[in-house]
Amino acid sequence: MKRMKLSDREWNKFKMNNIFEIKSGFYNKKPPKEKNGNIPFIGASDSNNGITEFYTLENIKNNSKTGNDKNENINKKIFQGNAICVTNNGSVGFAYYQQHKFTCTHDINPLYLKYSKLNFYKAMFLITSIEQQKVCFEYSRKWRPKRMKSSMLLLPTKNNQPDYKFMEDYTKSLYQKKLQKYITYIKKQLLKIEYKEMPKLEEKKWREFFITDIFLNIQRGKRLTKAKQTQGNIPYVSSTAQNNGVDNFIGNLEKVRIFENCLTIANSGSVGSSFYHSYKFVASDHVTHLKNEKFNSFIYLFIATLTKRLSTKYNFNREINDFRISRDKILLPINNKNEPDFEYMEQYIKNLVYIKIKKYLDFYKSSISLSEAF
Repeated sequence: MKRMKLSDREWNKFKMNNIFEIKSGFYNKKPPKEKNGNIPFIGASDSNNGITEFYTLENIKNNSKTGNDKNENINKKIFQGNAICVTNNGSVGFAYYQQHKFTCTHDINPLYLKYSKLNFYKAMFLITSIEQQKVCFEYSRKWRPKRMKSSMLLLPTKNNQPDYKFMEDYTKSLYQKKLQKYITYIKKQLLKIEYKEMPKLEEKKWREFFITDIFLNIQRGKRLTKAKQTQGNIPYVSSTAQNNGVDNFIGNLEKVRIFENCLTIANSGSVGSSFYHSYKFVASDHVTHLKNEKFNSFIYLFIATLTKRLSTKYNFNREINDFRISRDKILLPINNKNEPDFEYMEQYIKNLVYIKIKKYLDFYKSSISLSEAF
């Protein structure tokens, strides 16, 4: 595809009300949690494409704003796909494309394009413009429909009208370029991994080991308040259960503890959350780093799933401290010497990665027109 530039078009401002049909979300209280739901619930979140839960159609039918109006029209609760959901409260100004039907909180405004059919590529372009409005709003100044209708979007034009074809083609060119880079990368990764047949997890013998016997270097991070954090590009790992534990990117290099190629486990907050970090990062005092110089990324990833299980014995009121972690044990597969079978752990994760990469490649081959990438 020919390289496209944003400067190829004239640009103009348009009221959002002239571009979108702006609808109001439904729930002011999220329905109770349930299992096996398949309809996304979109909340005022800044992550996970806005999805905070999944519900079944029956659950949605039986829950309304009051929680007891079971006969309310289901069409008021479920929105059709091909919409952009914008948060008007909480994480104000974040926008997400929803391809399939969904339900949402009243802190969300679903937007439907008026004069063109929305798709993924157009949505990604429009979202970039929509999120430029975040600077105008915050938690105390909500972006409710009245304000949203008069908000202005800067868009490329043709004949003084929004040029949706340019938006789609421009985003598609960026997407395909990124995708080709990704495919090249994962192909190289696939060449580094050899798949081997091996026993299933349930066929292995397992034994408990003290964490201190597995990790020879265990150290808590150091306190660094928000006020003392400077802007930078070093990951700051704290007790969040999302984004691999990364809470911020900072520039602090002094009076901090920097680790690399290790696991972290959250001592407080999302207690027990455990992640592998291949990169250098600054650790807060809310996490403890676990390191063994002999481990590679595959062994770390295997063990991370087991250290996460410690979260079942801790909570916000019972945190992990240095003494408790010194007495904690994890269950590991063993070899014929009754020792941790690190070779098995490594190959098990390699097999998972190999299978996952193969699935990605097969998916792109069958569903995306990028024959030159293969």
